Amino acid sequence: MEDYLSFRKMITPLIIQILFWVGVAGSVIMGLVTIGSSFSRYGGGMQFLAGLLIIVIGPIVTRIYCELLILFFRMYDTLNDIKASLSKK
Repeated sequence: MEDYLSFRKMITPLIIQILFWVGVAGSVIMGLVTIGSSFSRYGGGMQFLAGLLIIVIGPIVTRIYCELLILFFRMYDTLNDIKASLSKK
């Protein structure tokens, strides 16, 4: 608990994983809504294809974004390891 309160241990990577699953669910729901609205009076084939693209590409884009965010935290951890090894010398 002391590590969390003194900001030595980060909780953001866990939050990023949660946000990834929320983003995936949001992409799938948005794609399904877009596909469903393509069957309305003003919908069309392009809207159906857009919904499919949202379902396929949305989670991939969300994953890339979350991986970039986690990369910053891994770089931070690595830099702390380097700092600790240099201070031992």
